[in-house]
Amino acid sequence: MKTLSAYLLAGAVALMAPAAFAETTVEFWHSFADDRENGKALAEIIDNFEAANPDIHIDAQFIGNYNDIVAKLQAAIPARRAPDAVIMEVTRYGLFADRGVLDDLSEQLANDPLSGDLFNFAREVGVYQDKNYIIPFNSSTPVLYVNKDVFEKAGYADLPPLVTYDEIKTAASKITDTLGGEDVMGMTSPGQFARWGLIMSNDSDLIDSKSGDILIDSPNTVEAYEWMASLVKDGVASPDGVTDESSDKQVFLSGHAGMMMNSTGDYGDVKKALGDDVVVLRMPCNKVCSVPIGGAGIGILSSADEDVKNAAYKFISFAANPESNAIWFAATGYMPINKKTADQSRAAEAIANEEGITVAIDQLDFARGRPRPPVVTWMRANEYDVWQAMALGTKDVQPALDDFAARTREEADRLSK
Repeated sequence: MKTLSAYLLAGAVALMAPAAFAETTVEFWHSFADDRENGKALAEIIDNFEAANPDIHIDAQFIGNYNDIVAKLQAAIPARRAPDAVIMEVTRYGLFADRGVLDDLSEQLANDPLSGDLFNFAREVGVYQDKNYIIPFNSSTPVLYVNKDVFEKAGYADLPPLVTYDEIKTAASKITDTLGGEDVMGMTSPGQFARWGLIMSNDSDLIDSKSGDILIDSPNTVEAYEWMASLVKDGVASPDGVTDESSDKQVFLSGHAGMMMNSTGDYGDVKKALGDDVVVLRMPCNKVCSVPIGGAGIGILSSADEDVKNAAYKFISFAANPESNAIWFAATGYMPINKKTADQSRAAEAIANEEGITVAIDQLDFARGRPRPPVVTWMRANEYDVWQAMALGTKDVQPALDDFAARTREEADRLSK
């Protein structure tokens, strides 16, 4: 019996071996922590993919935020330790596409039935110099999150208009004056995505998305930064969030701020924390209505083996299909990228029952993509220090932006050579 058992076991191992050795592993770097709603949704999508494709394993690794991914990718490439696929924020991938680090996916997408199902905005964000380098996964716009319980405690029976700079600051000031003794601020300080949106709502930009002109020192951009810095200087927004955007978000989630401008992709976490107390509004329209499209897509590294590239694209296409996109949208609030997503039961249920989840979609009429040439990655990395100096009062806004614009133009010239 022992001999027979050993024989059968050996036979079973032999039968299993080809499948085990045939498995293709795709190392995939991403930005969605396991303990957050978006990380859980990504894990579900990966599980579904692997169940449908048992010969492919997605080795999903949480690397950090978008900035962390850029920094670690820049370090990994020369060390030949780059992943096979990676989440790339929609303004930063041009740096890597320009240097041949990312594969051109134009042909795969053109031959993929998925191509015709993607919304135009979702297709556009992946195109750099007429080639498709990332396939959209999580698309967003900033929105204005409001804690109506805080507003009620501050004396508002109904929410006031929150459309212009003045209206927002007036409400934030009243909340701070009324509830500051209870450690409640009027609003959190705007993070970089929100800052970009506020600049666009003031009829300007940081870099022109079509011409590439640097607009950092243009009058409307300067005016927008002066207003944003005044929120901190006048005490209606916490200075802590100027140096640590993630901590400022926790201030809002814990009920210690009346307003927060942040990505629609934070919807799942905000609803989980505040429940029915949260109201989602469009971003302000100070001089114009205009918001940036943010989020990220998935790119494939040109250094990956060909069979791994094929497996990676198969996963990317699966992640953008209606079923996967419905899981993602319903759990996170990121916008649908697939025209057929809304027909899925999970998406339809979220639209019917989750008030505010469609606000970002409603903004698409005046949402637009942002520039993505190589200098944008440099500009975004350096904007944080400039913003901190202005918001904390160590530099005046106009000279700080004049200097930043000059340095950005120099860097753009250097990168173009």
